[in-house]
Amino acid sequence: MVDDRQNSVFAFVRRDRQGNEVLVVSNFTPVPRQGYRIGINQPGRWCEILNTDSWHYHGSNLGNGGGLESEAIGSHGRAHSLVLTLPPLATLYLAKEVP
Repeated sequence: MVDDRQNSVFAFVRRDRQGNEVLVVSNFTPVPRQGYRIGINQPGRWCEILNTDSWHYHGSNLGNGGGLESEAIGSHGRAHSLVLTLPPLATLYLAKEVP
């Protein structure tokens, strides 16, 4: 999906048989990435289901407050996008909230 060498960010999507998606985004630098825009296939609310920088894992607890709404702004060849806070040296798992 996204291989951003300049910022050392790598992202990919996993889908189940029903088409539900999980977006996985890794920041491989010790620098937080604020306002990182990434294209998505499914607009709506996305929940942060895992943040490896959480205080549960003795991290700095930087993240996206549990979830965020997509925007109708294109990015990475997709019509909608999310604007993420990527914690340093961490991976986020986000899932599309099912209505």
